[in-house]
Amino acid sequence: MALNSLHDVYHDQLQDLYSSCKQSKPITSDLAEAATNSELKEALEAGVEGLETGMNDIAELCKRHDIDPDGEFCKGTEGLVKEARAHGIDADFGDNDTRDAMIASQYQRLAHYAIAGYGTLLAFAKRIGATDDVATLQKCLDSAYDGDRRMTEIATGGLNRAAAA
Repeated sequence: MALNSLHDVYHDQLQDLYSSCKQSKPITSDLAEAATNSELKEALEAGVEGLETGMNDIAELCKRHDIDPDGEFCKGTEGLVKEARAHGIDADFGDNDTRDAMIASQYQRLAHYAIAGYGTLLAFAKRIGATDDVATLQKCLDSAYDGDRRMTEIATGGLNRAAAA
């Protein structure tokens, strides 16, 4: 697809973020499985649910704009997923607290990518007059921020302290 207008860029980025969510969901599930801290595990499981909701919401927006949600593959997320697997799942850790701290950091990298994507799409939707999309994108952005804030609270509330001990 030629990117000749902000509408075209918006459609491209909807597809890219759909791909990002699709790739992030399995690794987030794997991170949840590897986590030993119950609060971290619950937050990651909620993250999986949030990714599923985000995928459904973006798929609906793509349908509204008559584009295939699977029309792009997000290489940025591909790299983040490889990093999360290498550093949060496959790495050797001396203890579970250290692994949990790493898992939280890897999840937050994925969340920050989603925040950037949703924020950009929201700005584009407002600019091109896609007013029917704005509330959905705002909801997705708020959800991504909420997941990131929750992870920060878990990490700073004791997870990192336990890993440093």
